[in-house]
Amino acid sequence: MTTARMSKGEQPPASGAPCDGPAHGPGGAGRTPGREVLARVDGLELSFGGLVALHDVTFDVRAGEILGLIGPNGAGKTTFFNVLTGVHRPNRGRILLEGRPVTGLPKHRITRRGIARTFQNIRLFSGMTALENVMVGADARHRTSVPGALLRLPRHRREEERARTDARALLEFVGIGQHADQTARNLPYGEQRRLEIARALATGPRLLCLDEPAAGSTPAEKDRLLELIRAVRDRGVTVLLIEHDMRLVMRVTDRIVVLDHGQVIADGAPGDIREDPRVVAAYLGVPTDAA
Repeated sequence: MTTARMSKGEQPPASGAPCDGPAHGPGGAGRTPGREVLARVDGLELSFGGLVALHDVTFDVRAGEILGLIGPNGAGKTTFFNVLTGVHRPNRGRILLEGRPVTGLPKHRITRRGIARTFQNIRLFSGMTALENVMVGADARHRTSVPGALLRLPRHRREEERARTDARALLEFVGIGQHADQTARNLPYGEQRRLEIARALATGPRLLCLDEPAAGSTPAEKDRLLELIRAVRDRGVTVLLIEHDMRLVMRVTDRIVVLDHGQVIADGAPGDIREDPRVVAAYLGVPTDAA
């Protein structure tokens, strides 16, 4: 196993270039020869004062894979998500989505380009219903102008009705359709997690970034989450997953990138990552039983 890096000045291949490597991974689709690059992370650097949060972070996200991003606390995982989704602007480097740069774009434009995320700490509109929360996500895809929405012109009404129908379907997809009309704050914790995933999917992403979706979940909820993540991938959405539950990560991912002190220290198949001495020293401590 080798860490995926590019030398300074090396130009990345165009989006859609095939990726070499054997098929593997427990997630089903695996990492197959010829799989296209969906997103390319190239030499990201980010500092906060004297603290280097990300240093020369470089890796690819391949279309149709479930990619794990792991590392000890403070490794830079959520910081990377914040750069990817426009919360922070890097000092150097770039991110390409389907060959087009997204680095430095406003958050709403990155969402429209096809990147959505959930958060480590759930961020729902607690006083709105589950259905309304998902419909808010669909707003990212609407094209009606503000005057059109205020006047409730026919186009706006059509978009609103379509969003309502799609939102109900997404709630069914994540397994909480029966709670469509329930206020978000009154949902059980695990179902709030699922609601946040449904809202992110409503934006129509190509890449869904999940930030510790299993945090606080019971073992049974984690098993259902694993199946949901696979189902999301089977819908054609690539998944980038931050998660501390290594049993879940090893079971669901096709490939894993490991960060430590803001740097990529390993990139490979789950089995290889589990045995990599750098990863064991930095994070895992002992090999993880993924059975």
